[in-house]
Amino acid sequence: MSDQVASAAGYVEAAVSLARQYENVTFESVHAPILPWLPAAPGRALDIGAGTGRDAAALAARGHAVTAVEPTREFREIGRSLHGTAIEWLDDSLPELGAIQGRFDLILLSAVWMHLADFERLAAMGRLATLLAPGGRVILTLRHGPVPPGRRMFDVSVAETIALAEPLGLRAIHHSETADIQGRRDVWWTSLVLLGK
Repeated sequence: MSDQVASAAGYVEAAVSLARQYENVTFESVHAPILPWLPAAPGRALDIGAGTGRDAAALAARGHAVTAVEPTREFREIGRSLHGTAIEWLDDSLPELGAIQGRFDLILLSAVWMHLADFERLAAMGRLATLLAPGGRVILTLRHGPVPPGRRMFDVSVAETIALAEPLGLRAIHHSETADIQGRRDVWWTSLVLLGK
């Protein structure tokens, strides 16, 4: 599946160098704005577009039962070798996520949502709503700025994302903007937390 997923374009060729980049920063430093919004008690967590598993491993270390979804085979292989067997890895992607079953207390999409075209985002938000446990949280980070060569990204706003979520019973409880942790002046990030009913 991984070579056929348009939203993952540009990641296969750069997997090794990107893995070093991803693993060189901590979950806590990347996700500082949303740390207070993580569930207080361990539960089921779904990391969509998990990359090398840095975030999935951090969630597992906090006691969550983590399923990591990653369409790029090279990332899954690196993730398994770096983070062991505490994480369940699946080859799947939005908007369908056909291999995913059950409901999750936390769904994390870090630097994923802006890879989806508008019609994919509409379908994907519906799928997220079906996967979220009552009172669960969806946490998204959106990248803003120039698109790296060979990648597929779209300009996605917080307002649009909230508008897709609200009719499905997902209410925005936090959003913030931060500078790029790698120091790129033309790149910035939005963190958004959605609460399920």
